[in-house]
Amino acid sequence: MNVKYNQLSNAIRFLSIDAVQKANSGHPGMPMGMADVATTLFKYHLRFNPKNPNWVNRDRFILSAGHGSMLLYSLLYLTGYKSISIEDIKNFRQLNSICAGHPEYKKGTGIETTTGPLGQGLGNAVGMAVAEGILRKKFGPNLINNKTYVIASDGDLMEGISHESMSLAGHLKLKNLIVFFDNNKISIDGSTSLSVSDNYKKRFEGYGWNYLEINGHNEKQISKAITKASKSNKPSIISCKTIIGFGSPNKSGKASSHGSPLGDEEIALVRKKLKWNSDPFEVPKDVLYAWRKIGEKGLKLEEKWLEIFNKQNADVKSSLKNLYIDSNLNNLEDLIRREKIKYFDSKPSLATRQCSSSAIESITNILPQLIGGSADLSGSNNTKTNNSKVISSKNLDGNYIHYGVREHGMAAIMNGLALYSGFIPYGGTFLIFSDYCKPSIRLAALMGLKVIYIFSHDSIGLGEDGPTHQPIEQLEGLRAIPNLNVFRPADINETLECWEIALKSKNTPSAIALSRQKLPYINPKLSEENISKNGAYVVKISSHDNKVTLVASGSEVELALKVHEELKVNNIISKVVSMPCQELFDKQSEEFKKDILDEDSLIVTIEAGNVSSWKKYLGGKGLSFGIDRFGESAPYKKVYEHLNLSVEKIVIAIQARLRK
Repeated sequence: MNVKYNQLSNAIRFLSIDAVQKANSGHPGMPMGMADVATTLFKYHLRFNPKNPNWVNRDRFILSAGHGSMLLYSLLYLTGYKSISIEDIKNFRQLNSICAGHPEYKKGTGIETTTGPLGQGLGNAVGMAVAEGILRKKFGPNLINNKTYVIASDGDLMEGISHESMSLAGHLKLKNLIVFFDNNKISIDGSTSLSVSDNYKKRFEGYGWNYLEINGHNEKQISKAITKASKSNKPSIISCKTIIGFGSPNKSGKASSHGSPLGDEEIALVRKKLKWNSDPFEVPKDVLYAWRKIGEKGLKLEEKWLEIFNKQNADVKSSLKNLYIDSNLNNLEDLIRREKIKYFDSKPSLATRQCSSSAIESITNILPQLIGGSADLSGSNNTKTNNSKVISSKNLDGNYIHYGVREHGMAAIMNGLALYSGFIPYGGTFLIFSDYCKPSIRLAALMGLKVIYIFSHDSIGLGEDGPTHQPIEQLEGLRAIPNLNVFRPADINETLECWEIALKSKNTPSAIALSRQKLPYINPKLSEENISKNGAYVVKISSHDNKVTLVASGSEVELALKVHEELKVNNIISKVVSMPCQELFDKQSEEFKKDILDEDSLIVTIEAGNVSSWKKYLGGKGLSFGIDRFGESAPYKKVYEHLNLSVEKIVIAIQARLRK
């Protein structure tokens, strides 16, 4: 069957138009404008197999301009992915439909990442390109040689995260990364000239990218540009001059086609202009057949790849398979146990950032899929160890990325590394700068990715740097994110255990908050089991008839232990509970929680930060000691004293409460 190119593109356009109209919500303009670019990419260049969406060497296709999600859903349906049916498209933006308002990641569906917050998809794509580069160096270009293609909008390039991500991509010379810039010059408010006058060519050439300009509705120009970009030794951006709402007589080229349905009358006019005679959601049989044949090409591509894979020696095949099934995690428990035993005799006083560094160095001996990095704070976060091998433009065969001062980009790139599959990324910065990472952390939690954030300098305990660097509300902000485990370990034992939990958490990212100052070894008994796994445990108890339960995390466990001793001098019996992870504790049985937090005991929580998340544990008369104001520039012990986090003041307050 000889199906014309414009008919293939129009199938995307009308599925998108009809879905948005039926939902009475959505963005039809971008899919209409970029349909030709997408058709050319999928027809001639993209390596994918709808029958096996998880094929390791598939090209990744990222719709960073996630508002145009119907472009992606249409492509997946047309090329034959089982994940999306015509009924799913009819239920666009409806409850439980895979065709959500913006693409939502589901492994094995063809939806490679969750996008919508603009710029995030670009950052993810850089992470995927780095992942491919690492594996290409490890296994050779015959086994791993896929590309990452991205469709990005004006809005993606306006967001600051695009600068951070694309600057690093240029620095690393990620030649496997190709971005299509939907340069339609329209945003929600109207013409982009209202807010942007950037010279994009100079901008991207300054990053070290190739910059190509084409007519985004010309099949030959599109294909030629992709071929040229594919042969480059640098990342490439293809500026596609397109018309938003292409084919709409009254709304093409206008903001009115961006974020609203076209309306029945206008859709009828589009059908007439583009000579599309099918009813809503109907694709002519010859057009659908042609699209399905495009999808079927992937079967042969993967078969050829499997022939190459099957010729590899057993070690190579085993290494590639193991990278994708986390088999080495089986040895993690034994390693953590040995490390805990090693430190038991010396009981060192260490900053937990130092403890984390020791954990990383040991863990990387058994987990080659661990990829670290830091936002220009390697020496402060202690994320770089003797086992770290720096990834650079000259050699991607490493396990550590110098992200530079790019927290936004770092967090999004880490998501991309995790999404590529086979890698466990961790990245460090100060806890105060977790705010820069927050959008990507939220998306990691939404997608259920195994990503580990190392946030050092976790409290006023960092001292002299002062209130600009002393986190107060950051822990509370992180704890408010659903499906994120926030750890704040108190010593070397807890740090090792928190790392173990984070690495075993299959569908939950982890944030590990670490101290700058040294902390004592808190537990007099060695437990070979992971006592942090339930989120909290009893560190010290004088009697089960305790009147006070002191609950703390991180550096304040030391303070709680000192309060415990002072209460004893005053004939008040107490116990001390370390709670390194509220999220894990909250998931435990009511019986366990009551055993840790005695109902008949005065619950007192201590943490050098905002106390909001601790109030749920207080019962009717409990006390929370924390900080509800910004810090001070001074040595950390003086700052603690100044902000009333002292043994004396806490004991006085407890005595007063017990007298009531």
